[in-house]
Amino acid sequence: MNLADTENRIAHVNSPELSKPGGHYSHACICNGMVYLSGQLPVDAQGQALANRPFEQQVRQVLFNIEASLNASGSSKSKLVQVRIFIVDMEMWPEFNRIYAEWIGGHRPARIVAGVSCLHFGSALEIEAIAQA
Repeated sequence: MNLADTENRIAHVNSPELSKPGGHYSHACICNGMVYLSGQLPVDAQGQALANRPFEQQVRQVLFNIEASLNASGSSKSKLVQVRIFIVDMEMWPEFNRIYAEWIGGHRPARIVAGVSCLHFGSALEIEAIAQA
């Protein structure tokens, strides 16, 4: 996607690698050179929620979904500016952080982690993010 095409308007992007959004939203929106990702849950390309799968599998699916959304938006994980992680069981934080560090490498965007009581489909985590286009 050409960055000039996103100036002063909002481009709605849905990754062909992911299932179609199940609600009234887009996987990502691009505006003024920034990519805003919708919260990504552990849902596979066929639209199946993986909430009953091991935590590591849920994390890897969410990170795949984030990367697919970034790629479809003409961005990449190396252009992430902020990442927001919502996790149901904070005791799983060390495992999440290990997998996340492996996935993102040396890049260190701003980040928050919030413990929440529940997420859609009974998922263990959800991530939303902001990146440069």
